[in-house]
Order: sequence, then structure tokens, then C-alpha cells
Amino acid sequence: MMDITNYVKAAHMASRTLRTSEDVLRSTILREFADALLQHKEEILSANKEDYDNAQQQGMSSSLLDRLLLTEKRIEAMAEGVREIAAMDDPLHKVLEERTLSSGVHLKKISVPIGTIGIIYEARPNVTADCAALCLKSGNACVLKGGKEAYNSSLAIVTLIRTILTNYNLNKDLVTLLPKISHEETQRFMECREYLDLLIPRGSRRLIQSVVENATVPVIETGAGICHVYVEKTADFAMAERIIINAKCQRPSVCNAMETLLVEKVIADRFVPFIASSMHEQGVMMYGDEICISLSDDILPVKEDSYDTEYGDLIMNIHVVESTAEAIAHIETHGTHHSDAIISEEANEVAMFMNGVDSACVYHNASTRFTDGNVFGLGGEIGISTQKLHARGPMGLTALTTYTYHLEGKGEIRE
Repeated sequence: MMDITNYVKAAHMASRTLRTSEDVLRSTILREFADALLQHKEEILSANKEDYDNAQQQGMSSSLLDRLLLTEKRIEAMAEGVREIAAMDDPLHKVLEERTLSSGVHLKKISVPIGTIGIIYEARPNVTADCAALCLKSGNACVLKGGKEAYNSSLAIVTLIRTILTNYNLNKDLVTLLPKISHEETQRFMECREYLDLLIPRGSRRLIQSVVENATVPVIETGAGICHVYVEKTADFAMAERIIINAKCQRPSVCNAMETLLVEKVIADRFVPFIASSMHEQGVMMYGDEICISLSDDILPVKEDSYDTEYGDLIMNIHVVESTAEAIAHIETHGTHHSDAIISEEANEVAMFMNGVDSACVYHNASTRFTDGNVFGLGGEIGISTQKLHARGPMGLTALTTYTYHLEGKGEIRE
């Protein structure tokens, strides 16, 4: 069995060199990384084709194949994302708080890197570039455990950044991609508390829960997205249709796509047939409760686990509720605290929903698809946290820092 500890220890030792690094150096490296992604895109695409063909032969679902696939346009977007991260303000060494204590000692609360961050994710090679860039910009080393289905793609990307780090006399282990490892070795990785400061899982609900339940390293729970759109009785039908189609169909494989549509009962007889027809035209398979089935031949009977399933595909649920309060209760029971929306023109109902739904992102008259670090102006994201500590929602640079207290005295002692 491979000793995973050696990889993590090497990254941990390398991380110390970034604590005192200048932002100009980190940003320069990232700009060169962005250039390298474009200059070597043929190599990346070739590696990705090998991954894609293998995954296709092994029967990977269409939604996961979409996440795995790289194109010239996606590599260009990847490079642009890295450039945006490079251009952002330095998140380190900022004075977050400052005051003089009664003793005369001067206190400053200063932002610093977390240290060494492990990321476990599935077959999404773009995550490799995003995580490497965000961790470097925020002064952290990263240890990447990507899905084996995307290993060749991720290796091609990581090789580029490690070469650039070496060119600047920095330790290449600041960005480490673990080889294809066994379940037992993955478990050991999740137990490396002595060298890993934080573990971030990205992927399916199953993967995330596995990490949360088995890791001894502190974990930030991210990504599982059973997202809801609730259509309240005063909703504009045309607006609701536009938002629902976008939330479900624009990119169904991602975590901020809608999985369940909730409809207030008083408008169900008009809205359910209307939206079912629209979604059928979009090629969406629909499951629904008894009321929904009676209103549209395009809706199949809901299954026992439908409301608790993250489809990641052109599949959705439709469920009729009596009121906004019932919609909130349904979301609390079946949601993942990710992103949920209300379509309504009634201020009191909107306020009840916005204040009552305990999710990282709550929307009024807008698509859940906006939950994204780039869209929020964070310069990319390392994940979308669905928990409350230490970060929530899209996690950008500042979420990858912690703080330390610097105290300046003139010989003061405590009495």
C-alpha cells in the first residue's frame, strides 16, 4: 500500500514558504499558469479525450460525462478564471480588527492562510485548476484527490502549475495531485490530521457524506444540491416559466440546478399543466404527487426517494403545497441548505420565505443557477458550503484564510 502520508507531509512542509510570500509573486505565477493552459490546450484536450473515452466505455452517465468533458471553450474559460483570481486583492495580511487593550498592549487581528488544504472531488478537471489557483492566491498548499475518471486531465493541468512553481524556485509540492489510490488509502488521506488543516469534498451527496462521516481532518461540507423553486399564488407565470427552465435545463448536471418545483395549491390546476408542457418540450422527465399526476399526462408518479434525490440530469419533481409555510417545511425536510427560490409578487410571502428558508442562498424571482463564486464576484470558488461554519455559500479567497492576533507591547505584564 502506498504511503499517502508522505505526499501530504511534503505539501505541509511546502506550505510554510507561502505564509510570507508576496502577492505579486503569487499573482505572477497564476498569470503564467493561465497562459500555460492556453499554450498547452492540445495536450490537455488529448489527455481529456483519453479520460472521456474510458468513462464512456465504462457507462458513465451523460450528466457526469458533461462534467468530465473539456473543450477549447472550457479551457479558455478555465484560463480566464485563473486570471480573474490573479487580479483580485491579496487576501492575506489584512488588518481585520485593531484596538489598544486596557493594559496598553496594541492588538491587531490579521488574515493568514489556513495552511494545507485537501480537496476530494469527482470527475471535473476544471476543479483542478480552480482549486490550485485559489489555494495559491490565498497562500495555501493543496493536495488534490480527484476522480480517477479524470486523472489524465488533472495530471496534465497540475504538471503545468508545478513546472511554473519550480521556475520561480518554489516547492512544486505546493500543488500535489495524488495518484490513483485505493479506498483504504483514501481513508488514510482523510485521517492525516497532523499535516492537513482542512478537507473540502466536492461532488455528489454520497461522496460528501462519506467524507463527513469518515474523515478525522476538519471538513467543510459543500456542494450537495437538492435545490427548490417555489411558485407562490401571485407569481407571474411567464417569469416563473423562464426561471424554472433556466434553473433546471441550462446546465442540469451542476449542484445549483433545481431538482424540485413546489407549487401553491390554489394555482396548481392552472400552473402545473402549463409548466409540465413547457418542461416536456425541454426533454425533462417529471415525477409528481397525486394532484400533479391528475393535471398532466407528462408527469409520472413520484417515487419514495424522489424528493431526496439530486438528479444532476433532465429529471425533476413537482409537488403541490398548501402554503408558503408548507413550502418552507418541505425544503427543510428534503433540501440540502444550498439554494432555494420563491417566485412571488406578495411582499409578506416573500419575506416569510426569505427569512424562513435556512439555505446558503435564498432567491426571490431569480434562478438558483446564480449560486457561483464567479457570478458573486469572488473570482471563482473552491466549493459551495452548505454548512454554517467556517464558511457558507460560494467559498472564494477570503474563505480560505483564517486569522491570527498580533500583539505589540512596551514591556507590559499582566497583574
